[in-house]
Amino acid sequence: MDSLTPPAGDPPPGDGHTYTMPLSRLTLTAEASHGPLDGAWWPRCDALALELPALVGSLDPGRGTVTRVTVGAAAWSDAPATVSAPDHEIDVVLSDDADEAHAIALDCGTVGRWTLLVVPPEEPAGTAGRLMSAAADPRNTLSADRVLARIEGGAGRESAGQRNG
Repeated sequence: MDSLTPPAGDPPPGDGHTYTMPLSRLTLTAEASHGPLDGAWWPRCDALALELPALVGSLDPGRGTVTRVTVGAAAWSDAPATVSAPDHEIDVVLSDDADEAHAIALDCGTVGRWTLLVVPPEEPAGTAGRLMSAAADPRNTLSADRVLARIEGGAGRESAGQRNG
């Protein structure tokens, strides 16, 4: 038996595209937001082609069908031009706007646009939780970059030992 032949009794290999990401770590404002953010998303990795379908799949259908996303070019430099989601394709637009460096904007057809803080995947859980809570607060008036700077720069920053240990 060569290494490419499956052992007897095992199902034949399926196509290599059956992996799906777990449900997204997502927090949205409970009420109408009056600030620049509508919540936060904490992806598990920086592969937008893997992460985006999970994000879209975890949104309430009442928020509309996501047809296009805008992400920061610096954070998602290898982003594809489109990403497959259940039943449709999502156009991906890269932005050089510094204010969008740590945000993702979800265009939902006629329902509107949702802007989320993107919590860096490597962020420690405690800091990520604080970032997500701050971004989902309907009274928040800070941009994604300013929320990140405030939380990571002092307000509740974990010590190096907690961060690395």
